[in-house]
Amino acid sequence: MTGDLKGKRVLVTGGATGIGAAISRALAEAGAAVAVHYHAGKAAADKLVAEKKSVAAFGADLAKADSCVALVASVVEKLGGLDILVNNAGGMVGRKPLSEIDDAFIDEVFDLNVRSTVHCCRAALVPFKARKSGIIINVSSVSAITGGSPGSSIYSGAKGFISTFTRSLARELAPDGIRVNAVSPGTIHTDFHVRHSTPEKLEATRKTIPQQRLGTAEDCAGTVLYLASDSLSGYVTGQVIEVNGGQLMV
Repeated sequence: MTGDLKGKRVLVTGGATGIGAAISRALAEAGAAVAVHYHAGKAAADKLVAEKKSVAAFGADLAKADSCVALVASVVEKLGGLDILVNNAGGMVGRKPLSEIDDAFIDEVFDLNVRSTVHCCRAALVPFKARKSGIIINVSSVSAITGGSPGSSIYSGAKGFISTFTRSLARELAPDGIRVNAVSPGTIHTDFHVRHSTPEKLEATRKTIPQQRLGTAEDCAGTVLYLASDSLSGYVTGQVIEVNGGQLMV
């Protein structure tokens, strides 16, 4: 049912590990040509390239605006254009209580989660507007609504920005034939939570989820395929789709 993704040219930022890797694999299996962006995960990106013939890897530090512009330009040159942008790059950086938050920490979290998304969207406008079509899929988080758990206030606020930014861009870019949506994962059992959550915390969270399990990276990929497919979601824009096993119902 996602046959219209065959031959589509896609950039997945943070596409080598975790949720990003699952998205990259799913898109490649659907026949898309996938540019997998990585920063520190070169080995994981190279593994994906070895697995999937339609995948190419691109390294860049998206905390820098110029790197976002250069990345999109490189992808457009390599793939011959760009049809879909998936902004998955991001991270909590660390858990810090309010008393320990300084400007440097705020900048690091916002550079990684907010500015990288804004800069990549802006860079993608060039090929999208030239074709009068394009798809942007941002990755938000359940914490954008719940506020997250202690120590994640800046990250949660950044993801709140992503959700609102998604809705704003959807209105702004609709006349250009560009759809903008977001996927909002709940508690997904990836290296993200290995780094930032204790096993006890994850187990306590699991018990509160109606489906009684933590999510997997693959649980998020299907929603991205849906949003990337014009035949399935051509009349869907400005939406933030929650993928959380019932952890949050809105």
